[in-house]
Amino acid sequence: MTPQRKYGTWWTALFLLLLVGGVLLIVSHDFLAMRVDLPIYPGLGVTSTAMLSDYFAPLKGTAADTMAYILQGDEPGGTAFVLGGTHPNEPASSLAAIVLIESARVTRGRLVVIPRANRSAFTCSEPQEGYPQTYTIETANGSREFRYGSRGTNPVDQWPDPVIYINAAGQSLAGSEVRNLNRSYPGSPDGNLTEQLAYAIVELIRQEDVDMAIDLHEASPEYPVINAIVAHEDALNIAAEAAMFLEFEGMQIGVERSPDNLRGLSHREWGDATDTLALLVEAPNPAQGRLRGRTSVELIVEGIDPFYVRAAQRGLLYVPFFEAGHPIDERVGRHLQTIAMLLEVYNEYTDKGVVVVDVPTLSSVLEHGVGAFLLQPNTTNATN
Repeated sequence: MTPQRKYGTWWTALFLLLLVGGVLLIVSHDFLAMRVDLPIYPGLGVTSTAMLSDYFAPLKGTAADTMAYILQGDEPGGTAFVLGGTHPNEPASSLAAIVLIESARVTRGRLVVIPRANRSAFTCSEPQEGYPQTYTIETANGSREFRYGSRGTNPVDQWPDPVIYINAAGQSLAGSEVRNLNRSYPGSPDGNLTEQLAYAIVELIRQEDVDMAIDLHEASPEYPVINAIVAHEDALNIAAEAAMFLEFEGMQIGVERSPDNLRGLSHREWGDATDTLALLVEAPNPAQGRLRGRTSVELIVEGIDPFYVRAAQRGLLYVPFFEAGHPIDERVGRHLQTIAMLLEVYNEYTDKGVVVVDVPTLSSVLEHGVGAFLLQPNTTNATN
């Protein structure tokens, strides 16, 4: 090889090295930005906050530690718990919890709200799904940005996945489910990060003596358990009565009993491991399904997808799907009205009630948009 050839090869290698370095620099900026929590603006109803590590100290300093917001009423009563963000690619769950934090007030008892249950999963997205990193909600004074994440814990925080995952409840699952918070209950203090997170949430329920616990979710339109309340048998009567009253108000919702043989899920393990009444609520999210088109911010927020319209016409879905789709306003409104109704029914059964006011109804969210119930940026009260 001639010296000129060696010289050209050396410069080519240097050029490629610099090019790769430049790409990595750009990508690393976006990657690190995902690790920064977007702000939440607690409303006047929030009386205090806590970290999940306050209930299980080993979480402190990890990507799984997350903030709990406490709304305390003046009148003594019971304690309710709302968990959003178990799966960050189900955005209405986290957004509904944030609306409670920023808009709701408690006059009796306590409400504990976690909007980012699996905080680590907000820092990544699903591989090969083309998910956007964020979506925006329009408010009266501009837009607010929210994170759209993954179904499971970031692999950077927990790796590798086993071939088969045997969860803390003894159920054998696919290896990738090892990072799924809602397959990891009741958790383990000595387990992996996701199992420790699940254990900490159960410890919060136990230590705060939570009377009713509600886990918010979304599902693809072709998933059979959708527009539904899934209830532990101890909470089944309350779920059924709440569903009946919701249908009287024009909101159709089903009720499913938590299966005894499906382990690791919140509606089963919370109820078995603690004295709480455990419930899970599902709403339809076309951005999750396998029949969707491109996963865009518009699909996440507006919920419109022509492929799902055609699938509904062919009877392939478990939820009606028209041209108007299932926008995030509808999904958040369904969650909020279901929470309010579950608490209202629960209060009829106990003298240790939880009274939460200023919870937007489905009709009000549809009329005004979810952005009308979110606070404007204020650096004095922002939390991350």
